[in-house]
Amino acid sequence: MIPPLDLLLPFLIGSVLVTMIPGADMALITRQVLVGGAGLAQRTIFGNLTGVLVHGIALAAGLSALLVASATAYTAVKLAGAAYLVYLGVQALLASRRPHAEAPPAALAAPRRAYLQGLISTVLNPKPALFFLTFVPQFVDRDSAVLPQTLTLASIHVVVGLIWLSIYARLVDRARGMLAAPRVKAWLERTTGAVLIALGLRVAVERR
Repeated sequence: MIPPLDLLLPFLIGSVLVTMIPGADMALITRQVLVGGAGLAQRTIFGNLTGVLVHGIALAAGLSALLVASATAYTAVKLAGAAYLVYLGVQALLASRRPHAEAPPAALAAPRRAYLQGLISTVLNPKPALFFLTFVPQFVDRDSAVLPQTLTLASIHVVVGLIWLSIYARLVDRARGMLAAPRVKAWLERTTGAVLIALGLRVAVERR
């Protein structure tokens, strides 16, 4: 069962706008394109969207409400997510200091690692939980079965994310020739590293 059309279209528009707002996911994807191209970034995107789906299922199961209601649980997840973003940022900063001719370590370009980076960074980010808890219920028809509607809306949000982030990764990859110039690549590595660290610190100190 899907929500009525008069609820579905506004949700779709809102989902697109929320997805296109730059954040940790886009910074991480930029980093992955520089490390291993669009193919590696796509693995990270799949990880990101798996994490989004986890949050959507958690909302349907009522776990998101528990996370938001419990200050201790929220803080624990928030700090873990912040620490992981800072870790990824530090990795990028260290990579910017490698000799330009030196290829990135094979471990950094491993598809499984790329997927897990996307998954962990999203699952440990409480913001998607807040998004689903505050945004999604506004578009659920409470006179019909809530669970299938919630899962449908979560799936739509995942598809929107897949389309936008895949397009973004391809655009970055097209510019990769210019971005791969030693000085430009080092600057981008430092920039994305600083952005990830800044986002991690913001998550850590931000109040609900």
